[in-house]
Amino acid sequence: MALTGCSGESDGQTAATAPVTSATPSASADETAPTTAPAGGTDPDGTPSSTSAAPWAGTKQFVQIEDARTSDGRTYLSVRPAQKKAHTQFEAWVIVPGEGPYTEVRMAEDAKVLLSVPLGDGKHASSYSQAEFVSRLTAQPSTARSLLGYDLSFDGEGRVTRLQSLYTP
Repeated sequence: MALTGCSGESDGQTAATAPVTSATPSASADETAPTTAPAGGTDPDGTPSSTSAAPWAGTKQFVQIEDARTSDGRTYLSVRPAQKKAHTQFEAWVIVPGEGPYTEVRMAEDAKVLLSVPLGDGKHASSYSQAEFVSRLTAQPSTARSLLGYDLSFDGEGRVTRLQSLYTP
């Protein structure tokens, strides 16, 4: 387990009172969760599902990113679900690594990338280009990458439209 700080967002919640976020797709009142799970898992009824080209379409996920690459002007991420839990004694998050294989997902060309320490330069998330993100992530040793967590938002086609790293002091 690794401890990381709050995301720096000022929504009135502290880490101690923030809701627990899991890697399970969640739906708001006006949307429904997809019925297929990433990478050929099972749907909510336990029925095996096929691997979908857009496993997390229209959802928000908390993930680990094992690797990132750019090919033909497009950015690809190797991700797997993880969990973040509010730490009970500090304004921090406990990252619970996921298990199983990583899935490659593509970033939208105009995806927003927000990074904080250690990938970004400050405690509060700032905007970076996709190329800067790939460069900064791949410069980290794989052991350090496994301690980081990211909030990702996906569009209806399963492309990442927003990536935000959690602050790690």
